[in-house]
Amino acid sequence: MKTIKYYIFIILLIFLCNAFIHTDGFIVIQDPVISPTPFPLEVKNHRVKVDLNDQIAATNIDQIFYNPTSSRLEGEYIFPIPKNAIIKKFTMYINGKETPAELIDAEKARKIYEDIVRKQKDPALLEYNNLNMYRVRIFPIEPRSEKRIIINYNEVLNKDNGTFEYLYPLNTEKFSSKSLQDVSVVINLKTNDNIKNIICTSHDAEIVYKNEKNAVISYERQNIKPDIDFKLYYSTANSQFGLSLITYKESDNDKFFLMNISPGYFVKQNELVKKDVTFVLDTSGSMAGEKIEQAKKALLYCITNLNKDDRFEIIRFSTEAEALFGSLETTGDNALNKAKKFINNFNAIGGTNIEEALNLAIANSGKSNNHIIIFITDGKPTIGETEEDKLIQKIQKSNTLKTRIFTFGIGEELNIHLLDKITKETKAYSSYISPSENIEVKISSFYQKIQYPVLTDIKINFSKNINVYNVYPKEFPDLFVGSSLTLSGKYKGEGNTKVILEGMLKNAAKTIDFNIDFLDRSNDEFISVIWASRRIGYLLDQIRLKGENKELIGEVVFLAKKHGIVTPYTSYLILEDEMVRTARGELDRENQILNNIVQETEIPKVSKKDYDSMKEKSGQKSIQASEEFRSLNDATNLAQTKQGYERMQYQDKKGNSVNITQQIKNIQGRAFYQNNNLWVDSKIDQIKNKKINKIKFSSREYYELLKKYPGTAEILSLSKNIKFIFNNEVYEIFE
Repeated sequence: MKTIKYYIFIILLIFLCNAFIHTDGFIVIQDPVISPTPFPLEVKNHRVKVDLNDQIAATNIDQIFYNPTSSRLEGEYIFPIPKNAIIKKFTMYINGKETPAELIDAEKARKIYEDIVRKQKDPALLEYNNLNMYRVRIFPIEPRSEKRIIINYNEVLNKDNGTFEYLYPLNTEKFSSKSLQDVSVVINLKTNDNIKNIICTSHDAEIVYKNEKNAVISYERQNIKPDIDFKLYYSTANSQFGLSLITYKESDNDKFFLMNISPGYFVKQNELVKKDVTFVLDTSGSMAGEKIEQAKKALLYCITNLNKDDRFEIIRFSTEAEALFGSLETTGDNALNKAKKFINNFNAIGGTNIEEALNLAIANSGKSNNHIIIFITDGKPTIGETEEDKLIQKIQKSNTLKTRIFTFGIGEELNIHLLDKITKETKAYSSYISPSENIEVKISSFYQKIQYPVLTDIKINFSKNINVYNVYPKEFPDLFVGSSLTLSGKYKGEGNTKVILEGMLKNAAKTIDFNIDFLDRSNDEFISVIWASRRIGYLLDQIRLKGENKELIGEVVFLAKKHGIVTPYTSYLILEDEMVRTARGELDRENQILNNIVQETEIPKVSKKDYDSMKEKSGQKSIQASEEFRSLNDATNLAQTKQGYERMQYQDKKGNSVNITQQIKNIQGRAFYQNNNLWVDSKIDQIKNKKINKIKFSSREYYELLKKYPGTAEILSLSKNIKFIFNNEVYEIFE
């Protein structure tokens, strides 16, 4: 049996700040003498365990790959690393045997990469151009057998603005022929100081706090092809509040920031703010049956979990509103017993008088600055003021203390616009409970999050050397134990800045200063995408609740195309814009993005239906739009920007199931769209009648471009066919 030599790539990258990271992309190149056809090995499992102890990270990678051929293979494991990497320990075990790796200098590594690209006819490795390389021989890889590889390495993480950064690329899509059966990243974080902030900007990772100095961050999926790197940030402090800052500068000089402020997950009892809560429950006839029983259980849970010295009131309403105490009552055995009896006697009967219920709740608040209202209903107003805008105006007029009103809508026969407007006006938020969901679980889960207020009536200011603008959220929520306030915005200027946090702490004004550096050091391009998501979510909500506006729609289209924020709502706007501009001669048909991708699919119909129905005031589609826009506006990671993912699925011409979001890549602060075999830069339609520099893939001119402009490497790694802008020049790479 012949032995065939393969190259197997495990890509090990380092962030610019010396953080050592890894991904398990496997590219196999068959010896062209035997066969010029490349054949990728199959990656089965990719499991990562990381121990983070303050600034030291110990990473363990456990991988299994499979040789599906009938040939015995000789392999070379290649893993690039930056020249400035600080590796404290690096060992590699293949089937339990420790195997030494050879370090190759950056210049020799670059030539190896380019040689492989020439033979493989695949530019995927170019993004690792100009890096150092480790290499190890693996032999034999038996036919139809598995090979297990375990890699252990230690690294020293960079600390910037008090924030540590850990990066682990999971971008294996371009290296693996099949979906991975099992992918997991589990990080055990232990610190000497108290943990204040943990942010994963890439994935929807679960974060579980064990105590003040220990947390576990985990991400697990099955049968997927990971296509983005895992990025984690965390900060520690022994002060009452912690702040972390991540910045990003695009190639066109726009600058973005993501800031997180948190009191931490554990707060001392004497630091807690006493709260006043009024529970308002709809007991109209439509609540009869299981709804009213679950709502009663939820209320009983909430009142029995009130803190010592909290005050509360309960109002039930149907045709009329009725208060239990007539004013806020301090928590105690007597008050709780009366409340339980009151709740147990609720009967569902009558109409829905929202105006009287909320007026009574607001009037009973007295002069409390820490008063919140939890409003639960399953219907539209039928008694009193029923017109949406007039009811909002009345609530605004009576709510002089700006009491937060959190709304829970049960079922689908609701005025979604009304509930959303109430919460937006009072800096709270709405939540919707579908007929299949458990009311008790949903309300009690929400109540746990607001049970321990720490800082209320928050304001944030910046010193004059930094101009911060387009910041989201527009209105800052209160800070509770275990919660955090995440700001996303744009800025101008650079240097050391004072961030001034103001609020009410235990009914007294509190001011906290943070000194941080707004420096253009981060290369986390997700920061600009998260900002665009929040901006788009805000604009779509304005369109949904206040009507269409040409300027708002134009900005949604521009931001969605540039940053790759494609939802059913934005796709409809982009599709329509492309058709109009093409008809006017403002856009070449070949430079269309979505129209070229979704030809002969149902996506245009789905997108138009969703966009039209989002403006309906009630029903499942209205709830869907409300929840998805809020998720866009609250996004803290790239995964949360992909709202409506399941509705963007379609069949391509070969019958393969494809999702539009999988045909978009974010590189250097802008999106690239896959149009059949051609990847198109989202900025391409901004330049008209400009000369196109056409360069054949893997030609002498191709490598000269790469050498002259190393910054093109990440773009060129996308495809052998790509049209893009670099240094204000248009390039087209073709096979």
